[in-house]
Amino acid sequence: MAKAFLLVQLLLLALSFLALSSHGEELAAAVTSDAVSPVRPPAASPTHHHHPGHHHHHLAPAPVPSAAHAPAPHHHHHHHAHAPVPTPMAHPPPHPPVHPPAHPPAHPPMGPMSRRFIAVQGVVYCKSCKYSGVETLLGATPLLGAVVKLECNNTKYRPTVQTAKTDKNGYFFLMAPKTITTFAFHKCKASLASSPLPTCRLPSPLHGGAAGAVLRPEKPALIDNLPYMVFNVGPFAFEPQCKP
Repeated sequence: MAKAFLLVQLLLLALSFLALSSHGEELAAAVTSDAVSPVRPPAASPTHHHHPGHHHHHLAPAPVPSAAHAPAPHHHHHHHAHAPVPTPMAHPPPHPPVHPPAHPPAHPPMGPMSRRFIAVQGVVYCKSCKYSGVETLLGATPLLGAVVKLECNNTKYRPTVQTAKTDKNGYFFLMAPKTITTFAFHKCKASLASSPLPTCRLPSPLHGGAAGAVLRPEKPALIDNLPYMVFNVGPFAFEPQCKP
């Protein structure tokens, strides 16, 4: 009996050794297989590693939204590039047109004229042959001894005529009769009467010297302690007789 029991024990040990040897060979083969197996690229989609006792969980593909519930596409508004609008130039506010002041008269207008006696002054020239027949005094020279007359047609009195001669500067100054006052000065006219030069004796129509010039009020004056109003006329001129 003891030998039989020993044989059984030896048999069990041998079987155990064989089993261990077989298991070791399998492990060595597995290690060798893993070492020489080519590396494979990872799968496109991740998978859950299988472990003993665990179930495989496959990832279901994400549901594709239906067209009915698909969000409306967002339309991007494409803004076309436009050239920047040029900023209008700043203009100053329009100013009202500035008109230059009218040239004041040589003498300010006079108020209502008081009653005064009348005096008239002016200058007489002899024109140049170069401008004979032309209404200009270019080249003219003052005429000494020319006679100027003042005619006044007052309805209350008969017509009156007063004369005066020019000096070396061609200047004349004459006073109307005291029967004529400023209340009737518009009825008086001054004109050329005669010239001392035979070669310059035709009255020129310049400034009314031939037909008679109206009187222009100049200034009040006190002459011989009497109140006068001085009037201007002319300048007058005589036309020369020039040789061709």
